[in-house]
Amino acid sequence: QVHLEESGGGSVQAGESLKLSCEVSGFSYRLYRLYCMSWFRQAPGQEREGVARIDNTAEASYVDSVKGRFTISKDNAKNILYLQMNDLKPEDSATYYCAVRPYDRCQYISWEDRNYPYWGQGTQVIVSS
Repeated sequence: QVHLEESGGGSVQAGESLKLSCEVSGFSYRLYRLYCMSWFRQAPGQEREGVARIDNTAEASYVDSVKGRFTISKDNAKNILYLQMNDLKPEDSATYYCAVRPYDRCQYISWEDRNYPYWGQGTQVIVSS
């Protein structure tokens, strides 16, 4: 049973930084040799959108709105996925979710959330101007 749990959200001022963590349990890297791990976010009244993703080769990609400010990384030994968020803006305010899709590298799937079978419960980020 794959379980994801996010942490690290909070309230900050514009321009500040936060680092989100996602603890991944029950996920076998030996079994799922190919995989895509992603961060999504959802603001009130808006659709959930993917913001960053990383695969088994550590190749990372980002949506344009966060390029140069957010960095996704993973520590396979600790089974933790990270999202370092710098120079935060009010429009970054949202609930952030981590998600995992096994059997595919990120480059072969779209950013749509329906592609991911495993999700965490989310952690809230509030950025004040």
